[in-house]
Amino acid sequence: MKKFVFLLLATLLRGTAARAFTGPDLSENQKDSTVFMPGEVWKDEHGNVINAHGGGLLHNSGTYYWYGEVRGETESKGVNVYSSKDLYHWKFEGLGLKTSSDPKSDIVSGCIIERPKVIFNQKTKKYVMWFHLEMKGQGYDAARAAVAISNKPTGPFTFVKSFRPNGHMSRDMGLFVDSDQAAYHIYSAKDNYDLRISRLTDDYLSPTSQDSLLFSKHREAPALFRKGDQYFLITSGCTGWAPNRASVHVSKSLFGPWEMIGDPMAGPKSELTFGGQSTFVLAVQGKKDAFIFMADVWKPKDLKDSRYIWLPIGFRDNKPVIEWKDQWGLSVFEE
Repeated sequence: MKKFVFLLLATLLRGTAARAFTGPDLSENQKDSTVFMPGEVWKDEHGNVINAHGGGLLHNSGTYYWYGEVRGETESKGVNVYSSKDLYHWKFEGLGLKTSSDPKSDIVSGCIIERPKVIFNQKTKKYVMWFHLEMKGQGYDAARAAVAISNKPTGPFTFVKSFRPNGHMSRDMGLFVDSDQAAYHIYSAKDNYDLRISRLTDDYLSPTSQDSLLFSKHREAPALFRKGDQYFLITSGCTGWAPNRASVHVSKSLFGPWEMIGDPMAGPKSELTFGGQSTFVLAVQGKKDAFIFMADVWKPKDLKDSRYIWLPIGFRDNKPVIEWKDQWGLSVFEE
């Protein structure tokens, strides 16, 4: 009897541990949910935790695509891709960019791939991915930008090259396509003390010589968006994995001058960006001046469990305000 009870208890504990690690299966209510719950575990349509960190979104032909770092393994595996029609429910499309087994490749297994962003080139009909790359065995000394391309938004993406843009170090980065389809690379340089922007070539594969210093304030994690005739740039400080206070700059021109207008966050832990760090600002399709702020709550001891914070961006006196919400839906943009 004791043996039976022991075995039964062990079985129950194993089941509990497994559920604690993977989270409960999606209920019908969760599957039908039309709310965002910032900082909570977010699963795809198969009940697996979404693994797309430091990422960005692309909208193409009625579908959103979410690209992000694969975290939780002993080394970088590449970039995951998810798709969604409504932003709430996500389908795992697979590993869009894989690391290479070729020891001569810049993205050989053991490299570090961070902050992937994808844009679509209307002229070449190519999907172009940029990311921050650190070479295998070099720690964070390489500080390079890297480019990959694909014929489909879900990949597979083919690695093209890596480099230092116009000779500058390049770490945390973002991409931005303006209304005239000109594309720009925003990146932290000079050991993250400088934040720079460069216009890309027409094929989006390389930086041009139009490359300028925006400001030198030891900022990283750039997230750039446009509202009307103004550009807004959200960044974080440089405190390693620890969260810190965000700031937002505004300008009438991408090349400046940029004016700092304060911290856009409001609510509990706003002085620490709610425990997260900016990665992207999404313009919601079909809704005027509707933007979603995206951030990662990094958990260095368990990077796979790093959570996502998505919050709506409001405006007061034409300044962005990002208020904490335990849960919210896209209907907030209609209020």
